[in-house]
Parts: sequence; C-alpha cells; structure tokens
Amino acid sequence: MNKTILDFWVGIFVVAGIAALLFLALKVGSMNTVSASDSYDVVASFENIGGLKVRAPVKSAGVVVGRVADIRFDDKKYDAAVTLRLDKRYAFPKDTSAAIMTSGLLGEQYIALEAGGDSVMLKAGDRILITQDAVVLENLIGQFLYGKAQEGKTQEGAQK
Repeated sequence: MNKTILDFWVGIFVVAGIAALLFLALKVGSMNTVSASDSYDVVASFENIGGLKVRAPVKSAGVVVGRVADIRFDDKKYDAAVTLRLDKRYAFPKDTSAAIMTSGLLGEQYIALEAGGDSVMLKAGDRILITQDAVVLENLIGQFLYGKAQEGKTQEGAQK
C-alpha cells in the first residue's frame, strides 16, 4: 500500500514536470498567437528583409500587436511582400510606417510600426506604403571599411 501511494505521487510529479516543460517550450517558442478571427492582415513591401522570419513579432511602442503571417517574393516589383497579421484590438492609421528592426546587436528581427496621423484606419487587405528595410550588419561594416580606405587615400594624396 505504501509503495502504491509513493508511485502515485511520483507519477503526479512526473506529469506536472512534463506539463511545465511543455508550457516553457511554448512560451519560449512564442507559440501564443492571435487567431485569424481576432485579427486582420495588411501587406508591407521591403527591398531587403534581412533575417526576418514568419511568426516574427510586429511591435508598436514595444508592445507586440501582431505577427508576421507570410513572406513571399513579388516577381513583378522584385521585392519582398510581407503579410502582417495584426490584432483587431489595435487600429492603425492608413499612413502608418513599418520598419524592420533588430532586438539588440545580433538579436531577432521584428517589424516596428509607427502610427501616422491619418483619420482613416488600416483595414484587412490594405498596404503599408511607408517602409524601411532591414539594416544588414555586413553592409554597414563594408561601408565603414570602405570609408576608412577612402579617407586614408585622401590623406595620403594630401601629404604628397
């Protein structure tokens, strides 16, 4: 009888431990999502999305207001069309701008929305026209090094 009770409690703790691990995995993986009925989709076009991925957060003022639902290549304009699934609780003006940002120096990329001043709000299927591409660290380093090389050449030419 004593062993049966002990086995029962061990089983309870094992199940509780598995449930806690599952909960943590879902939280870390950002599996909480806005259901399709509680959201609306808008599209933004970017020339360079960097490392942006589907399910990346869409934030406004640091608050998650949606997720990236889809990324596809537009073969007519040769850019990336990013579908943003925004929570219906948050209405944004039609002149809202979208920028691809990075959390920290090498962190995950997300889309930051900055609300405009228009009185007409975005609705399902609308396009965000004002966008800013991702800043690619390799390009910045290359520009910095190229600028330093040019600076060295002009100083060398001035000394002669």
